Amino acid sequence: MLLTTVTALLLALFAAASPTAPRAQPQTISLQSRRIPAGESNLRRALSPIGVPLKDYFNGTDLQWFGNIGVGTPPQNISVVFDTGSSTLEFASTRCGAACSHQTKFDATKSSTFVDGGRSSTITFGTGVGVDPVIGDNWQLTLRSAKDTVSVGGVSVPNVSLFLITNQTPTFAADPFSGIQGMSSVASGLFAGLEAKGLPTLFSLLLTPEADGGAELTLGGTDSSKFTGSLTFASLTDPSSGFWQLDSPGITVNGKSNTALKQTRTFIFDSGTSNIVLPQDDTEAIYALISPNIQPFADEPGTYGIPCSEVASLPAAIAIAFTAQSGAQFALTIPSSELSVGPFRSEPSLCQTLINAADVGSIIGASLLKHYYSVWDLGNKRLGFAPNGL
Repeated sequence: MLLTTVTALLLALFAAASPTAPRAQPQTISLQSRRIPAGESNLRRALSPIGVPLKDYFNGTDLQWFGNIGVGTPPQNISVVFDTGSSTLEFASTRCGAACSHQTKFDATKSSTFVDGGRSSTITFGTGVGVDPVIGDNWQLTLRSAKDTVSVGGVSVPNVSLFLITNQTPTFAADPFSGIQGMSSVASGLFAGLEAKGLPTLFSLLLTPEADGGAELTLGGTDSSKFTGSLTFASLTDPSSGFWQLDSPGITVNGKSNTALKQTRTFIFDSGTSNIVLPQDDTEAIYALISPNIQPFADEPGTYGIPCSEVASLPAAIAIAFTAQSGAQFALTIPSSELSVGPFRSEPSLCQTLINAADVGSIIGASLLKHYYSVWDLGNKRLGFAPNGL
């Protein structure tokens, strides 16, 4: 899921804030050298990659992939979406009443390492769980700051900044997972702690359709058995922004393009977004090359639909071009099978198409990511892709 830019910056500053300490007077400190015993390395011991199995929240179409982390001492299992569109960790807590009744809730009173941060805030997401459009503040969480030990794959990180969900809008109520673990392009929180312990600064995602199974997050490495061919890497446009962004020189649909789609644009890759979100002009330029029968659906502003009876016969391969670090151009393709994300609830004969129009930037989500093995390399400021091996 994608945080609005202002909200993301405020949260990052809020999580890092601490009282200003008085200026200390210079002191002389005597230092002694320590001889490294024979056979002992002075290098930090590297952690082995950590594999995290992921489940697919399926509700007519693939929506979100989530896995477990441990929070507290002793650890309580909390299921989270590993979300490359945000940067912080937040999850349902016992402070959240009926609004979080469907989620497993963290009980801070049962953790000996829990520290209450004492501050409340809200965050609003620009894309939500699933394919429904965001309208106003309908994807919003109320949070309480805190710190606690967080673990994944048997590796624990103490004093991780996090947020307890104390209230949430009804749009989150049906989620089978309890929270969101941000995985932005700047290491923070849990991932920064794992890096400090020696975990390489990258992670890999295999997001598979529910029918295939086997989805997995690999922290600190890649799994070559999960993809075919070689990985192609592209340099991030602005890694310091926190967003996983790549510039694209153009888009084709079924091998064709038009003036609007030949323009350079920047895409955000967001594992927490279930479909594709583009500005209205780009959305309609793509749909114009697929079928004139794809039209806005008035009941859900920002969505488009087509009679379900036409979907199976329509070619709709959307290829998005990027430039590899080698300088060669390559394309990531969304196949025709992704055109429909299921019937509209209020009009079952009409199927919602994969792209929503919204003014939150150009966002690539699961409609593309589940067809590729992706490597998110913070250390080298790049994204890598290869066809998944399933």
